[in-house]
This record gives sequence, structure tokens and C-alpha cells, in this order.
Amino acid sequence: MNDVIRVLVADDQVMVRQGFTVLLNAEPGIEVVGQAVDGADAVAQVAALSPDVVLMDIRMPGTGGIEATRLLTSPADATVKVLVLTTFDLDEYVYEALRAGASGFLLKDASAEELAEAVRVVAHGEALLAPRLTKRLIAEFARLSPAPHVRPAERLGGLSERETEVLALIAQGLSNAEIAARLVVAEQTVKTYVSRILTKLSLRDRTQAAVHAYESGLVRPGGR
Repeated sequence: MNDVIRVLVADDQVMVRQGFTVLLNAEPGIEVVGQAVDGADAVAQVAALSPDVVLMDIRMPGTGGIEATRLLTSPADATVKVLVLTTFDLDEYVYEALRAGASGFLLKDASAEELAEAVRVVAHGEALLAPRLTKRLIAEFARLSPAPHVRPAERLGGLSERETEVLALIAQGLSNAEIAARLVVAEQTVKTYVSRILTKLSLRDRTQAAVHAYESGLVRPGGR
């Protein structure tokens, strides 16, 4: 049971909550432990149920998904991962949710296989969640963000040259294995670099690292 991923589904539409619950409970190694009707309810249930992942709708009455995400991920000891649900692939609120601490996002029309895989990826924190559109969305809304007033090097927390290179590749959506192949190093070495990057920049996961890379000016939208 220790390997079971515990999930909370937060959405103001009962049919959506029930639908995702049925789909996820049919997947091996995943269990839906609760359903929340809005953001405030999600925060309360996370405290009570300690899920590993929250499927969080962005647009809910009262406390919305962005504020709930910020409340859940801001504590230094927060362990829950938030997977944002959205209807539109370029919803402007998705980028704000990623900045607030969400580990990734998923369209509500995703297949059962995509949903389950997204939950597993976010739960294990092994790669930037990119089922179809995450990289494109981060780049698009980074384009709309104000240009940084300082040089990238001044915003990268003393990263080494190789760590900076790894961060840029993370922002391009590459997995550890792909980065290892690109740099011709062992995958474990890449994992060590990623861990150091997150520690030095005080970031929670790879998604936050990707956002930081764009906002710092290290990676430019549409660039390499």
C-alpha cells in the first residue's frame, strides 16, 4: 500500500469529480481518497487526508484553483503535488497556477491513460509534465512576462556552468534520460545536477525550474 498514489479530486462540477474518480480508481497503484467542491475544501481535505496529488480545477467559485495551489505548496515542508485541470490549452490562468506552485497541467479531455500517466509523473516528480502542451504554454506566457531587469547569471543562484546547461534543457522539456544522452553523462549524474539546481534556487520541482529558467531570461520563448 505504500506504493499507492493517493489522489484528491477538486472540481466544482460533480460529474467531473465522479468521472475522474472512476477513471483513476480503475488504475493500478492509484487511489482517489477524496473529492473537494472548491479550493477551500481542497485545502481542508489535504490537511485531513494527506494525498500525494491533487487534481485541481482552476476556475471554481470562492477560493479558486490558483489560490488553493499557492496555499498548498507555499509551506517549506509541503509534499503534496498539484496537477492543474483546464478546459483550454492556452488558458492564461494555467501559467499563473504553475507560478503558484503547480507541478503541471492537464486538459480535461485527456484520455484515461494520459490522466493516469500524468498523476504518476507528478507524484514521482521525475520529469516536467508535458502531455502535448505544457512546454508550449510555459513559453507562450513567459513571452508575455516582463523582461528581467537583471542578467540571467544574477538570477541563477550561483549555478555552475554545467548546472546552468542542465537547467536550460529542463526548460526545453527534456527528461533525465534525454539530458544524459545530450550531455553524454550517466542518468544518475543528471539526477544529481537536478537536485543541486532545485536546492540552490529553492525550487520545489522541475516544473518550477522550467518556469524560473524562462523568467530569468536563461531560456527565451521559441529559443533553444
